[in-house]
Amino acid sequence: MANLTRFNPVDDAFDDLFRGFFMRPVRMEGVPEVQIRMDVKEDDKGYTVHAEIPGVKKDDIHVNIDGNQVAISAEVKNEKEVKEGEKVLRSERYYGRVSRAFTLGQDVDEATAQAKYNDGLLELVLPKKTVAKARRLTIN
Repeated sequence: MANLTRFNPVDDAFDDLFRGFFMRPVRMEGVPEVQIRMDVKEDDKGYTVHAEIPGVKKDDIHVNIDGNQVAISAEVKNEKEVKEGEKVLRSERYYGRVSRAFTLGQDVDEATAQAKYNDGLLELVLPKKTVAKARRLTIN
């Protein structure tokens, strides 16, 4: 089924006029673009998330869980210096932040959730929160 949206020619003309004018992404040449690539798998017990975050220390990765919403963010620090003897020929630094957020189909049990980071791969084990079953009350 297709999503329907209302067409407003004034908004579209305004967006086309200023698209990319004020907010151009800044990209340093020679610096690899860091992205968080993910796989999310679901079974009866919970969710398993594999997120690739290469070149980041585990202390710089933050995972926040709020109900069924999961947010992963990381501080990226990259320094490179090329020397010839004592003379510095080139020195480059890159600092930035990458993040990814997504919503799962069911709430996550934050108390039993686990995270592991090894060789650039973050693994999250997110158990589903048990849903209280509806109970029929008897009337006295």
